[in-house]
Amino acid sequence: GASDIKLKKNIKKVGKSNNGINIYEFDYKDKKYGEGRYRGVMAQEVPWASVRTNEYLGVDYSKIDVNFERIS
Repeated sequence: GASDIKLKKNIKKVGKSNNGINIYEFDYKDKKYGEGRYRGVMAQEVPWASVRTNEYLGVDYSKIDVNFERIS
């Protein structure tokens, strides 16, 4: 998914995973990445799970103990 902090706005830290990864809720600045509110991580904070897609970072969520989800 598009998990680069540069793509997000209205970012709010809502917790930590069992492995200590910060969990956030956010909106995408550009609706082409999704509409509504989401919960997930910032790619810059999980370099071992980050993958570069064009100019932005994404996250391979299978490598971390956080789920990416649309919450509203």
